[in-house]
Amino acid sequence: MTDAPLQAVEETNPGRARRSGGRAGRVAVRSAPLAENLRPVRPGLQGGQYKPLSDADVLRIHHAALDALEQIGFADAPPSGVEILTKAGAILGEDGRIRIPRGLVEDMLAVAARDITLHARDPKHDIHVSGKKVYFGTAGAAVYVVDVEKNEYRESTVQDLFDAARIVEEMDNIHFYQRPMVCRDIADNFEMDMNTIYACCAGTSKHVGTSFTQPEFMQGAFDLIHLIAGGEEKWRARPFISNSNCFVVPPMKFATEACKVMEACIEGGMPVLLLSAGQAGATAPAPIATAIVQAVAECLAGVVYVNAMKPGHPAIFGTWPFVSDLRSGAMSGGSGEQALLTAGCAQMHHFYNLPGGAAAGIADAKMPDMQAGWEQAISNVMAGLSGLNLVYEAVGMHASLLGFCLESLVLGDDMLGQVQRCIRGIDVTEDALSLETMKQVCLGGPGHYLGHGQTLSLMQTEYIYPRIADRTSPKEWAEVGKPNLVKAATAHKNKILGAPRKQIIDPAFDKEIRAKFKIHLPG
Repeated sequence: MTDAPLQAVEETNPGRARRSGGRAGRVAVRSAPLAENLRPVRPGLQGGQYKPLSDADVLRIHHAALDALEQIGFADAPPSGVEILTKAGAILGEDGRIRIPRGLVEDMLAVAARDITLHARDPKHDIHVSGKKVYFGTAGAAVYVVDVEKNEYRESTVQDLFDAARIVEEMDNIHFYQRPMVCRDIADNFEMDMNTIYACCAGTSKHVGTSFTQPEFMQGAFDLIHLIAGGEEKWRARPFISNSNCFVVPPMKFATEACKVMEACIEGGMPVLLLSAGQAGATAPAPIATAIVQAVAECLAGVVYVNAMKPGHPAIFGTWPFVSDLRSGAMSGGSGEQALLTAGCAQMHHFYNLPGGAAAGIADAKMPDMQAGWEQAISNVMAGLSGLNLVYEAVGMHASLLGFCLESLVLGDDMLGQVQRCIRGIDVTEDALSLETMKQVCLGGPGHYLGHGQTLSLMQTEYIYPRIADRTSPKEWAEVGKPNLVKAATAHKNKILGAPRKQIIDPAFDKEIRAKFKIHLPG
């Protein structure tokens, strides 16, 4: 933040500046940390201003989804899932497909969890998912890291996963950390899953999301999680990890192994993200509206599955359809169509009054450049304004989810600050609309508002300022060495990673974890 305009006012009116205590004192006051309720943006701002679907559109999608559940149904349910669903009232057809009557859907929606809390290791980072509150975080399974200094991609490692968690811990506008990349340096799948949990939880005290490769790994996963928590009782009181679960393989098939993982998570007290990730024009219908229909139908099946097993278990309605570039069949996560899909899905979450999540912020661009900027900003703004509760993949993702960039976490934090300011909207209050300040300035006053008390009082509470982005004039920019945005992000990244490591996992528990599991990160 620069005080150049205010400095100019003070230089033309030095007497006023001295009487008000001096510029340095006022800058110090404005630079002091604000109480959470006074910050210009904060986690959980209320969205919902933007609605790409009419009320009639929402009803048509709802009824089409119910028809799909009754008429098409789902293949490949595991035997345990068949038992859970048929006992609740689903119908197993001669073709092996499970069909779900709309009455059963309505019964399970009636008992589904609404207002849920995704706990964090540090309670100040708890996420209260309800209504149209909006939170932003990471997600994905990128297999590459974007190396901006070498202008190349390389395979992602457990160290990268840990480093990203450490950066997220320091970012005000990234509210949760779901595993964004795969530990390609760990060949054994069990070790990879355990090290993923460890790296995420060792790097950040915010809520963590992850997935699991096989149901056989779940006992070991919970053993590790209980050690991190300090015991099973403490874990169940505040479950700080959620399971990102692709329980369906679009179109309209259950993912057998993932369903077994989901059952284990429910038994273990872990919140689940019911993730339907069809790709429009490939594994989902090409029309945007019908892609939403399929995603809604698949996630409703998940709601039935979860609540038939344990009514009211915390589950996130994860309609997560993606877009194809129909010329090539390649994914196009940075497109305007993707932004519309995500916003439309958010409306469906609100229709069911369920906690919901979807993808936004994905860049098809390979580097943090101008293309990445517009792709990430457009979909994040639309997701936020639509009131999407949990915006996954909001920062860091490039190459249509194949690459993850640590610098983009830093740059994305600035972007998400501006996005949240859009979500907050305009405060139209009696004080804001008072003409008293205008009278003081215009009728015998200085003719400008730069030094007025109202301006100074609102500088920190009404306006948000970027940490990295450059707002200097061309002259100032040249005087300070013509800073480069990406280089500045790299410098800030290195500053965070070069600082002493926070001990987020209790050292005694960490020692026990390392004795029981093969942890690849150095102690």
